[in-house]
Amino acid sequence: MSLTGDDAGELLTLQRAAYVTEAQLYDDAHLPALTQTLPELRAEVAACVCLGVRAAGRLVAAVRARESAGVLHVGRLVVAPDQQGSGLGTVLLQAAEATTTLPRAALFTGARSTANLRLYERCGYRERHREQLRPGVELVHLTKDLPARTRGPAGQDPVGR
Repeated sequence: MSLTGDDAGELLTLQRAAYVTEAQLYDDAHLPALTQTLPELRAEVAACVCLGVRAAGRLVAAVRARESAGVLHVGRLVVAPDQQGSGLGTVLLQAAEATTTLPRAALFTGARSTANLRLYERCGYRERHREQLRPGVELVHLTKDLPARTRGPAGQDPVGR
């Protein structure tokens, strides 16, 4: 399902819960996903495709994507801690990819985020380069060539929940 600015409060709560493990990995409670404000998130949601999955009325997973310079940029793929490993990340990543007719998708994650890297590699993403963000924090940039297709229906619920 598509998310809007009206979902931003619940999305921010989900985002913060999902990024706690990342903060622990990097010993950094000030990751951008944890310090993003509600007005910033509302503006971001308005400027991109934002998809989510609800279970029993609760937002349990979400992803954001935007098209720029001929590439679909995927970001902030978040899954509630109690739902991680259930396949929702894969489903949402595929749903985000289905929103575009562009030939390539790109995303990044931290080098220490091995579970994220495994997910992205299983979904067909390949490492392109690494970027030293600051001492102790290295980003891994990945891309995926997307099949030629027409854009999927806007707002389609990717998992029928």
